[in-house]
Amino acid sequence: MRGLKPLTSAGARRRTEALLLVLVLAVTVSGHIAAGLAMNDELPAGLTGFVVSMTLLALVGHLAVRRFAAYADPLIFPLALLLTGLGLVLLHRLDQGYLDRYNSPAVAPGQLIWTVIGVAACIAVLGLLRDHRLLQRFIYITMAVALVALIAPAFFGADTYGAKRWIKFGALSVQPGEFVKIMIAVFFAGYLVIHRDALALSGRKFLGMRLPPMRQLGPLITVWIVSLLVLVFERDLGTSLLFFGVFVVMLYVATERTSWIVCGLVLASAGAFVVGTTEPHVKARVAAWLNPLSYYWKDRPPGIVSDQSAQALFSFGTGGISGTGLGLGHPELIKFAGRSDFILTTVGEELGLAGVMAVLILYALLVQRGLRMALGARDPFGKLLAVGLSSALALQVFIVAGGVTGLIPLTGKALPFLAAGGSSLLANWIMIALLLRISDSTERQREADARGPAETTITPTITPQAAGPEPHPAAPYR
Repeated sequence: MRGLKPLTSAGARRRTEALLLVLVLAVTVSGHIAAGLAMNDELPAGLTGFVVSMTLLALVGHLAVRRFAAYADPLIFPLALLLTGLGLVLLHRLDQGYLDRYNSPAVAPGQLIWTVIGVAACIAVLGLLRDHRLLQRFIYITMAVALVALIAPAFFGADTYGAKRWIKFGALSVQPGEFVKIMIAVFFAGYLVIHRDALALSGRKFLGMRLPPMRQLGPLITVWIVSLLVLVFERDLGTSLLFFGVFVVMLYVATERTSWIVCGLVLASAGAFVVGTTEPHVKARVAAWLNPLSYYWKDRPPGIVSDQSAQALFSFGTGGISGTGLGLGHPELIKFAGRSDFILTTVGEELGLAGVMAVLILYALLVQRGLRMALGARDPFGKLLAVGLSSALALQVFIVAGGVTGLIPLTGKALPFLAAGGSSLLANWIMIALLLRISDSTERQREADARGPAETTITPTITPQAAGPEPHPAAPYR
């Protein structure tokens, strides 16, 4: 009965996923109940709806993965749902604090709706995209759309909190940068598969490093210029760093040349220095980073208009190791930002350093699963796409967490899955769908190789003319 072996493997993965989803439901529901009891000495309002919604999301998502990606990694979907559920718990908790202090409307119900939309989009991508290599046919179209979406806020965007990163359509606002990170990962993966040999096997040595030739520096300089334009005209430090950082990471993974990292760091440092000393909004963020308590000075530096950085440090200091307890802190003192990038301070204050480390470990596990599937992927496009998506998630978490904790200047990006924001949540769930699809394809191929050629089933392939040439045999992917 050797033919049943792949089904057993797929079934074991899905059973593991189901057990993890039960744990996810237990953690999120317990957190919601604990916050309600701490704040009001009673069960939170709408508890039944929350439990039913989370249960249906877990059940429908699990059945969809079992149907469309039975061999996918069993940790990816539960990790994403756990982070999303924790975000809903925190937003429900914050809603009451904002209502009591500022009479602010609730955002948790809207976030739950976007969660449903995000999971539905994830299922739709899994159902429609049966082979991730199909995306390689449309890399230039993808990049054209990405560039239009990237620069659109500079001309049509709304200036909100000092940055232009949203496009408003009546009451609905869209943040294109959240979707651009997926598009650039798709484009760079396809581009580097085609041009990897030229980028990896040429150049002159300098100080022990093989520097790329000037004609091959073109893509790096182009991406650098675009990221600077985003930084100058949209004042969006986070998207600029993410856009440039993902490209440099993928370039290094594709070529294994340290010189690309060095060139990228030099260009990033030069651009950051020039823009940070000339552009007022970015300059103010740098000043707030260097002197987070300057808001309380009698003669504070120009451009320092918010005490968010200082309040974040107070919040982390109050939480200590174990926190004040969920629902027993005052994260609403950070005002509106507590629902976006500063939502991590709620974790730090009420769950302490232990809670912050737990959340960061969840992100690290999600990134690790993406990099693990990249190591196991047989096709170069899937390998680089998994690296690009994983590095985009890792860079965004680092940018947000680093800004909130004072490690780097604030960027204003939303913390993936936890923070309020429909665009961010939808884009991140589409990213999860792509990772599930790559993982499923990789494991299917591994199972087919284990069975041997006599039992290997035929899977869809992309023709060389559409996909581009295979990597040079002298420099194989590792």
